[in-house]
Amino acid sequence: MHMHWDAFVSAVQERGEYPAQEEAERSSRVVLGLLGAHLVGEVRAELAARLPETLALVLLNPLQAHEPLSPERFVRATAAWIEGATEKTATWDVSAVLSVVADVAGEELVRRLLLQLPPGYDLLFGRPQPT
Repeated sequence: MHMHWDAFVSAVQERGEYPAQEEAERSSRVVLGLLGAHLVGEVRAELAARLPETLALVLLNPLQAHEPLSPERFVRATAAWIEGATEKTATWDVSAVLSVVADVAGEELVRRLLLQLPPGYDLLFGRPQPT
């Protein structure tokens, strides 16, 4: 299943409870750029195939990660790319985007994707939880 840009961004906007679509777009680009730097091979290609083209390109041409980021550092990196973000808002942003990614990818692909990531990311692929 391939999801269109509008559907993906709308889902992120709804899940992240963003007032503006631009915020959902920005979170999606940042989070998928960071995620793409952690994924390799078939898993990355399969995920890209299910994403809207714009986001697939972001996933496939990532900012190179020198080392895999722990979930905490992934959140911090997201906060650094989003103007005015804090760790708390960035955790929400990451979950909003990755929970939609999980819906699009399906359970089997998410399971394989988590094998390429440091422990703890399964929580970020769940729905955003108010802290």
